[in-house]
Amino acid sequence: MAYVVTQNCCNDATCVAVCPVDCIHPTPAEREYKRTEMLYIDPGACIDCGACSDVCPVDAIVPGDAPVPDIDRYRDINAEYFQRNPRSAAPGAHVQPLPIALATAGVDDPPALRVAIVGSGPSAFYAAEELLARRDIAAEVTMFERLPVAGGLVRFGVAPDHWHTKTVDRVFDRTARRDGFTFHLGVEVGRDVTLDEVLAHHHAVIHASGASGDRRLGIPGEDLPGSHAAREFVAWYNGHPEHADREFDLTAERAVVVGNGNVALDVARILVSDVETLRRTDIADHALDALAGSRIDEVVVLGRRGPEHAACTTPELLALGSMPGIDVLVDGLVTAGPDAPAKLKILAEYSRREAIPGNKRIVFRFGCSPQEVVGEDQVSALAVSNDDAVDRIECGLVLRAVGYRGLPIAGLPFDESTGTVGNVAGRVVDAGTGEAVTGHYVAGWIKRGATGVIGTNRYCAAETVEALLDDHRAGLLTAPTGAAADLTALVHERRPDALGGADWRAIDRFERERGREEGRPRIKIVDAREAAVVVAGAATR
Repeated sequence: MAYVVTQNCCNDATCVAVCPVDCIHPTPAEREYKRTEMLYIDPGACIDCGACSDVCPVDAIVPGDAPVPDIDRYRDINAEYFQRNPRSAAPGAHVQPLPIALATAGVDDPPALRVAIVGSGPSAFYAAEELLARRDIAAEVTMFERLPVAGGLVRFGVAPDHWHTKTVDRVFDRTARRDGFTFHLGVEVGRDVTLDEVLAHHHAVIHASGASGDRRLGIPGEDLPGSHAAREFVAWYNGHPEHADREFDLTAERAVVVGNGNVALDVARILVSDVETLRRTDIADHALDALAGSRIDEVVVLGRRGPEHAACTTPELLALGSMPGIDVLVDGLVTAGPDAPAKLKILAEYSRREAIPGNKRIVFRFGCSPQEVVGEDQVSALAVSNDDAVDRIECGLVLRAVGYRGLPIAGLPFDESTGTVGNVAGRVVDAGTGEAVTGHYVAGWIKRGATGVIGTNRYCAAETVEALLDDHRAGLLTAPTGAAADLTALVHERRPDALGGADWRAIDRFERERGREEGRPRIKIVDAREAAVVVAGAATR
């Protein structure tokens, strides 16, 4: 039976390159790849070879008869894509080799290229892999991470109950073990070492710092206690060291999440999930303890526009409906004809469901625009407008999930409207003059905004590296004036507690070992002092 792409597809398109019959689409060479929710396998073309399943970094590809939740729906979703987007080209015409496979020309004496990468999330690691796996150039990569632990979005952004998605970190671990890779953890560029100092020891710097800010609603009461950015809540339950001490009021029976993208669905799901289910994940212990005492039994997920504009992906929406003990409902009837998109059909199905007494609830409300967060010293309600009428949703917690936003990087041009560093194909460019800022490049959300999924960063990073290499070949990069060893000495002079790659592997191993003892993927370290103790203990063994 044909293979099927399921919920946790990361879109990195590793599967595309190994498919012998060109049955996985959209490929990175196709226009719709940048906006696709997931990849799809053509059931009429698949030869059931399993090559795609073997290379999938997040185990998202399974046989069509596999005993996994909603497999029948996923077969339909995969097939529907090709009904809507029939393939007219000959087999193989759309196959796009992975970028690192393009550079295979041998060079007798490859030039040394030293690149610093700021950040340790998916775009950072994909960029590092793109450089270190090439055969046409010898590269050295130094990665800086301001936290004592690595992972970025994979560690601190992916919901703990999506453990399959987190397994992409196996790919990143492989990169971190390559020759020529150096890690500096607990080191902040701009605080511990200046950007000029980093560039003096490298040909170029790739900024992959992500989007650590968030968009606001711009309404009265938004800063009341009990009103937070969903980004902060996500970081809290995922054990981000800078958010571990945050407190969220979970004493009311209802919470409201403004926005209906995947982040909104994540936080809504975590708020009503069974604690024993969460106890089997890598959720931070402090969050687990707080959620165990939560009184929230209903989460309203608010959308400004109609259901046809819901921003979440189809797989995430579908997965909600199979949560035991949770009713997924829609306020109002949604209609969907036979030719409607799968997402609208799912919402129509949810709108026909009835609440089961005793169940917790996730309720979608569409066509509602937030007007005011109401309360004196604490959130008590959210006022919303709907068709010129104002409604009041009683609640004790409001989480705005209306988008992450990049923050400016000192010395680089920044576009306030998009929350990104000004760039063309990853090459930092001053919008006023149109001139490139020599030696500076961007990848990931700070480059393109908070869009796409984990795998989207692979081709984003590849594009950036290609621009960097073009400049290197053209002699546009300034050769480093300091040696790599000198930079390492400077880092440890400024930050004696800085950690390296072996230290990170010791922390990672410790977390996983603790997790196995309790039947969990890992138990996260959220305190730098505890991380230091683990590293010291590993060094004495």
